[in-house]
Amino acid sequence: MKLTKLDRACIIAIKDCMGSKKGESILIVTDEFKNKIGYSLFVNAKKLGHESVYLEFKSREMHGQEPPTQIAEMMKLFDVVLCPTEKSLTHTNARRNASALGVRIATFPGITEEIMIRGLNADYNKIAALTIKLQQILNDVNIVKVTAPNGTDITLDITGRKALPSKGLFHKKGESGNLPTGEAYIAPLEGKSNGVFVVDGSMSGVGVIDKKPITIEVENGFATKISGGIQAKKLESTLNKYGKLARNIAEFGIGTNDKAKLSGVILEDEKVMGTIHIALGDNKSMGGNVDVPIHLDGIVKKPTVYFDGKMIMKNGKLLI
Repeated sequence: MKLTKLDRACIIAIKDCMGSKKGESILIVTDEFKNKIGYSLFVNAKKLGHESVYLEFKSREMHGQEPPTQIAEMMKLFDVVLCPTEKSLTHTNARRNASALGVRIATFPGITEEIMIRGLNADYNKIAALTIKLQQILNDVNIVKVTAPNGTDITLDITGRKALPSKGLFHKKGESGNLPTGEAYIAPLEGKSNGVFVVDGSMSGVGVIDKKPITIEVENGFATKISGGIQAKKLESTLNKYGKLARNIAEFGIGTNDKAKLSGVILEDEKVMGTIHIALGDNKSMGGNVDVPIHLDGIVKKPTVYFDGKMIMKNGKLLI
């Protein structure tokens, strides 16, 4: 039977990205919105000779909400877990606990067939090399400053924090990240970020920015004022459901996937080469101290980025 483009993307995810080996077991965790991709991963895992199990649960309401306890327990029992879901399982205790036991996990929050096919046909060795290079540079940086033509001007203190690479190759015990992927990211110190960032690419839970960008004013590590149009109001009402911690400046990241495009699906958008993203909410998964069941990323286009005063990106073009 002829392989479809989706089949090929699934095989790349299982064999190349996860480095699945003979005799390894694979669990697929999906929901009613992403079950076509979930089932394709399941079928292709079986075809590749893996003991494979397919689980589908009712989609959660928000990124970072926990799956059912039974699924969290099942995730601990496999070598590889693949999670194509509408709402992200990346920043959940279910994912963290399974990773801590050595399970290799890829999450695909909000994935579409188009993004799966486009994003998984990238050169992951090239992406990994650039991502690791950025990660290593970030590890020695204290202060990140971002400006952009849209009015962004923010300073983030990352002193002592360790950057993480989402490089698309999860071959070692306990490694995890998104697929498709390509970003180096870090949790800024709580209470230390100040300035303003203007989201003009896309925003988790809101989509591609249509008319008015979302302007987010930041004081001492929290988003204190959010302004713009209808999309800004939507973001604010979402954050208000989760209290002050939802406004924590949780993450600074740089996209490293040259095949990714702004699509309104944050999974892909935050990986777009030439953009940076700043997230609000949970940062426990990346070495921070804030545990809240929400994590929302905002994409800034054409940023100029300084690491300890040295320009490493100019108007979206990496200088390293």
